This record gives sequence, structure tokens and C-alpha cells, in this order.
Amino acid sequence: MKKNFLRILDWGKNEIEEMLSLAKRIKKNPSKYRNALKDRTVALLFEKPSLRTRVSFEVGTYQMAGRCLYISPYEVQLGKREAVKDVARTLSGYVDAVVLRTFKQTVLEEFAEYSGCPVINGLSDKYHPAQILSDLFTMYEYKGRVEDLNVCFVGDGNNVCNSLICAASVFGFSLKIASPKGYFPSLGEIGVKKAKNISFVQKPKHAVRGADVIYTDVWVSMGQEKFKGKKNKFKGFQVDSGLVNLAKKDCIIMHCLPAHRGEEITEEVIESKNSVVFEQAQNRLYAQRALLVKLLGKK
Repeated sequence: MKKNFLRILDWGKNEIEEMLSLAKRIKKNPSKYRNALKDRTVALLFEKPSLRTRVSFEVGTYQMAGRCLYISPYEVQLGKREAVKDVARTLSGYVDAVVLRTFKQTVLEEFAEYSGCPVINGLSDKYHPAQILSDLFTMYEYKGRVEDLNVCFVGDGNNVCNSLICAASVFGFSLKIASPKGYFPSLGEIGVKKAKNISFVQKPKHAVRGADVIYTDVWVSMGQEKFKGKKNKFKGFQVDSGLVNLAKKDCIIMHCLPAHRGEEITEEVIESKNSVVFEQAQNRLYAQRALLVKLLGKK
């Protein structure tokens, strides 16, 4: 029976921990998995531009002897040129897995419903689980654990924030989210019940005190450029050295990239010794490889 990766909540804690452990083994000894996807083909069907998601899945597939096919937004035009369910049934007859990067979670879910092969969420308006898988791996690498960490997210309650909430729901780590009024995510909409370990504040300094991890993201997400005026709402939500000094001295700074330096994060902080932003980005490769092996290959 095929298994999809549409949300972090779709997988149990033990399954995710197995993937993180596999990512660690792949990173330590990549040659051991050089044939893990032999004779497998992965299609990347992207409606949005991508650097890290595309390259990590594409390179990761090739590094394990698989084949990768990139399909640009102009070639298919999901739901316009052809019905989503028709594309899903056709494409899944050719390939072994599809990584779909789309504007709408509803499109992703419809595609997965009709696909005959596993579907991976490469980003939607609601979730970015592939990113969070890498983030959890990075937290494990630098902190040795996840469950009892104090994590804070400063910024817009977007798809990355939603998936971070899902991860907190699964692993139980403390998550404090600092957003302006009107930009908090809705727990009900993302399928998470109210819990003591997840809290919302309007002042970033209240979120970062004693934090092990400070996470931020752009204020205006891809596809929301028409809402650039909302940046004014985020004054005071920049992750700068003053904010970082309120966290633990050994806290790590995370950002899923691309970063708008001088807006949600300062140049000083992203280039500081606490920043693991580019290690976090590199870990996309190992987390994505582990996900593909879990779905398609031999462990």
C-alpha cells in the first residue's frame, strides 16, 4: 500500500524518528546507499520556483542511482490545461514517486487521492513538511534531542510555522510563536489540538527568553507578493542581536531560506556563530534522501 508524505501529522513519531536516524546514517556513510533507488524514477512537479527543495530531491535521487524528472509550471498547468486527477493518474503510471510543489494544499490532496504512487509535499500554502524534516534533523545534530527543547518561531504564521506546530504536536517540545495580531496560525485549521507546549505571544522578547532554538522566515511568502504592505505589521519582529541575547547562549538560529537580510533577520545574526542556517539547508539533502529511501528504497 502506497504511503504519502503530505503533512508531518500523517506520520507517527516512531516513523519520523526512523527517518531521522536513517538521515544520520546516510550523512555518515552515503556510499552505503548509492544504489538504494536503483531503477526508481522520481518526478518533481513544481508550480513554484525552488532552489533547496528541487536540488535536494534531484541530487539525492541521482546519488542513490535513481532517475529524476523535473516538470516546470508551464508544462502541465494543474487544473487549467488538464484536470488534477487526470495528471495524477497519468503521471503515476510513469514514475515511482511524485514531489509536488503547489500553491494550494487542496490541489496536493486531490493529486494524492488519485495518484497510484507515493506523493511528497514539496511545499504548499499550508505546510512544508520536507523542510521541517530537515529542521528536526538539524536540531538533533546540534542539540542531541528534540523532545525537551525550547523552540521559538518569530514572524508570519505561514506554512513553515504550521509544520513546526505539527512537529511540536508529535514530539512534545515547547514551541512559542511570536506574530503580530492577525498573523497567528489557527491550530484547528492545521489539525492540531490546543496543548500546553504550544503558545502564542505578540512580543518576540517573551518568546525567545531561554530558547534553545530561534526560527524565523520571510514576512511575505512566495506567491503573496501583492501583500507586501503587510511588512509594516512586522516592525519589531526582526531577529537581531538584541533578541538573540535573550535566548540561551548556545541557542541555534534557524531560517528555511531564502532570507531577506535586513528584514526578518539581520546580517549580523545570520552570519553569527549561533547561526546554523546553511548547515540546515545542507541537511535537506540527507533528510530528503532518507524520505525517498523510506518510501521507495531498501533501508
